Parts: sequence; structure tokens; C-alpha cells
Amino acid sequence: MAGALGLWAEARALLPGSEEELSLALSGEVDECVPPLLLRARALLYEAAPPCEAALRRLGDVLRDYAWEKLNAGPWRDVSKAWRQVYAYGCLFGALAEVAARRPLAPAVRLCDMGLLMGASVQDNVLARLVRLLQAHLPRADRRGAAPSSAKRARTESPPAPVVRPEDTVPHERCPSLEHFRDRYLIPQKPVVLEGIIDHWPCMKKWSVDYVRQVAGCRTVPVELGSRYTDEEWSQKLMTVNDFINQYIVNENSVGYLAQHQLFDQIPELKEDISIPDYCCLGEGEEDDITINAWFGPAGTISPLHQDPQQNFLAQVFGRKYIRLCSPQDSENLYPHESQLLHNTSQVDVEDPDLTKFPNFRKVAFQSCILMPGQVLFIPVKYWHYIRSLDISFSVSFWWS
Repeated sequence: MAGALGLWAEARALLPGSEEELSLALSGEVDECVPPLLLRARALLYEAAPPCEAALRRLGDVLRDYAWEKLNAGPWRDVSKAWRQVYAYGCLFGALAEVAARRPLAPAVRLCDMGLLMGASVQDNVLARLVRLLQAHLPRADRRGAAPSSAKRARTESPPAPVVRPEDTVPHERCPSLEHFRDRYLIPQKPVVLEGIIDHWPCMKKWSVDYVRQVAGCRTVPVELGSRYTDEEWSQKLMTVNDFINQYIVNENSVGYLAQHQLFDQIPELKEDISIPDYCCLGEGEEDDITINAWFGPAGTISPLHQDPQQNFLAQVFGRKYIRLCSPQDSENLYPHESQLLHNTSQVDVEDPDLTKFPNFRKVAFQSCILMPGQVLFIPVKYWHYIRSLDISFSVSFWWS
């Protein structure tokens, strides 16, 4: 009992000291029924210690359900920040109700993650601070997650890599100076594999499938289901990292990919093991404008031939990736999809092209590489690239201006 009350006190200490200091200001207009619900939930937090958890849970449920309808009413880009803030508050009140009720903490951790994934930051990103506190109090087995007893260990043997002809190989440079990189690759917009620039990152010695499970096993993340996002059966699903590892890394029943996810904002403990490459200082934006994404999955995951609107450093932590690149000047020979959603993606299967349907594809000049652990590939803005994982793989991408 004393331990549970102690956890409530620690969670409560993440909020302002008085009810008046906990501002519920939103970034825009919401339905008039919502502010009274927020005010009632706030009052509960300051009336008693711990508060009436049943009433707080009901208010959290109502706020989440109401905001969820708004979040899913149309395209994500059209969702107002105010409704995402309401959803975050609903997750916050629900998670605090679980703590107040002295229940097992896994549901509270999931609520925090849902708020971080679907909501907008409130109260100085209190959900990130709360989930870090809760994770520290989880029993070790819950924090790490456990592999099912019948599961075999993740496959470690390496399949043969595709042959890359010397004349097609992306150039390699070892720790080039900022000036050399700028003049030889950034200004002329040419890809290059950089070596020796991330050897000092703690992740290069620490990270493995087991380590990711240990640090993030209980956390909820979005997973892509299907080998590539252009497939008709492709979909997305929210699941814990532990379930993802068991179903798609260990058992390999089908292809699942934790792809293009800002995992390091969600789990700062992992962010402490990486650094922004020094070469990003050559860009025009601020450091806060750099988007850092995680790419974690089994062998066989594929990113179809596509282009991105920013410069990209792709850092390989473990596993290998087969990558093919070509210049934006070849765009007309790559047959991009006509739909607005996929206009940055080629219709052609790079490793098995239908040259009857796409005859000009044979004109494209490709460069290729096998990206190895410890290497970083510079992909210039709008440069077309195709990526296939050869092993269980973890990559980190940095998109910068």
C-alpha cells in the first residue's frame, strides 16, 4: 500500500502544484461540452490524494472516445491540434486513474503511448515523463516482456547478399572532413557511404534484439504488416514491441516492420545511444528540425523505389541492407504512381522489373551498395532509393534540410 501511494505521489508531482497552475488551454476551438469535462477531471486531481479513480477513469474514457471520433473523421493532416490535445488529456487522466487504483501498470503505460502516438504534447510533454516513471516501476518481466516458451531464438545466419558490380558501387569515404563532404557530395548531390562516423555511438555495442526488448518491450508502437507499402494487403497495427519481436522477428510467420517511426521521441533512453551526424550542420535548418526515425524488422522487408523531400543519412546499427539508388534525372523512366498518395513511388519492382510494361526502366543508371553495420549512407534529396533488408536489421534515418 505504501509503495502504491508512493508511486501516486511521484506521478502527481509531475503536475503543477495547484489546480490553477494546470492550464487546460487548447490550441484551437473544440465542442463546447469538452472544456467542462477537462475542468472536472482537473478538479478531481486536486481534491484528494489519491483521487476518486472511478470518476477520473470515466472522464478519461469520455474524452478519449470523443476526441477519437474527431481524429478519424478525415485525413490526418486536417485534424486540429486542439483535438489531439484533448486526446492526450484523456490518456493522461486515464493513466493517472490506473495509478490511483493501484492496478497493474501495463494498461497505464499503453495509455501514455497512445497519447504520445496520437495526441499532441500537453503540460511540458507530461505523458513522456509519466511513462518513463511508470516503466521504472514495472516488474522486470513486464518491462522487458517475455518470449513465449515455444519460440525459437531469432535467426542469426546470414543469407548470401546480391552481387554488386564494382562499376555500380556507391563510393565509400572514411571520416571525410565537413568541407570534403560538402564539396564532393552535398553540393553536387551525389550519394556516398560514410565509414567510421558512428563507431563511437553506444548503440553499436549495446543494441540487439534482446536489448530492444529489454528497454522497450512493454511500449506500444505502430507496425507495418506486409513486405512493402505498395501491396494491396499492406496494413498497419498498434502492438507492443515485445509482441512485434515475438511475431515477426523470432517466429517470422509473416513480414512486419517497425518503419519510419519516431521511436526516439517516444523512448528517450534509446535516443541517448545515438547522435546527430556532424554533417547535418551543413544544412539550413535547426537541429530541432531534423526528423529521426527508427527502422526495425526481419530480413525481407522492402522499401519500394521512392524519393523523399529531404536529405537523408541512413545509419545501419545491426544487420545488412541491399540498396539501389538512381538520380532524380531518371524520374521519367521510373514510372511513378499517378495517385497523389504514391506519386513519390515507382510502380516498378526493382529486382524483378516488367520490362514489357515499363520498357524505359532499362535506361536507368543505378548505383548499389550493401549497407553494413557501422556504415552511414547519404541519400541526397529526391534521390530515388530501393531498400531490402538482408538480415534482422535496425537502421536510424536522419532527414534534414
